[in-house]
Amino acid sequence: MSRAIQRRLLGTALAVVALVTLAPLLWMLSISLMPAGDANVFPPRLWPRQVTLQHYVELFARLDVARYALNSAALSVSVTIISVFINGMAGYAFAKFRFAGRDSLYRTLLGALVVPAQVAMLPLFLLMKALGFVNSYVGVMIPGMASIFGIFLVRQYALSVPDDLLDAARMDGASEFRIFRSVVLPVIAPILITLGVFTFMGTWNDFMWPLIVLSQEEKYTLPVALATLSLEHVQDTELMMAGAVLTILPVLIVFIALQRFYLEGITAGSVKG
Repeated sequence: MSRAIQRRLLGTALAVVALVTLAPLLWMLSISLMPAGDANVFPPRLWPRQVTLQHYVELFARLDVARYALNSAALSVSVTIISVFINGMAGYAFAKFRFAGRDSLYRTLLGALVVPAQVAMLPLFLLMKALGFVNSYVGVMIPGMASIFGIFLVRQYALSVPDDLLDAARMDGASEFRIFRSVVLPVIAPILITLGVFTFMGTWNDFMWPLIVLSQEEKYTLPVALATLSLEHVQDTELMMAGAVLTILPVLIVFIALQRFYLEGITAGSVKG
């Protein structure tokens, strides 16, 4: 089989995979533009017989979408900044510092990755309650400020930083924080951006933990607010899809804007890690 045929077959396979992946998102957008009731007919319609924005108008009329989106944005940006800073320094420390119990502690952290997040929710909630952080944004933010996966990701990438470069900076009298800021950060920036994208998307889309911690409606994030709306409009599929489109739109924009750095971090990490 010639290389040209192989490339065509590979391109066709990738196009099919991309279409299958995008199909649910495109159908979600299509349903959000359908007139009320059209999403529940059989056989289901793939395209709206008449495009309408009435569900988006109704969504903004029934919910303070701007407020809930601002709550989600503030939480997501804050958690992302703190998480990148903490995970970046922790991952670098595990990669380049030598201290007692480093390897044992790292293996213990990796072992904790197999523990489902749902298992830790009850003790975590009790801890937040004891600290007085229930129904506060601090209580929502704390679990996402540091993650084992983030430490692992940065640590594997930071292993590629040459030790000679760090030793030269120490000989020049640079402090460890100065080395991290001026020498290490520019090198590991792609993986930090990748981690930031993961963290932002995870925090923005998180539903269960904000639902558990927050009790005041004005503090709700956008996914939680849309879920409360679904209780009032169980059969209004088109309205729910309009809300889903508004929910994924910000993270989609962030991903597209940072796609180049994200792919650079992933590919470089796979080669250097």
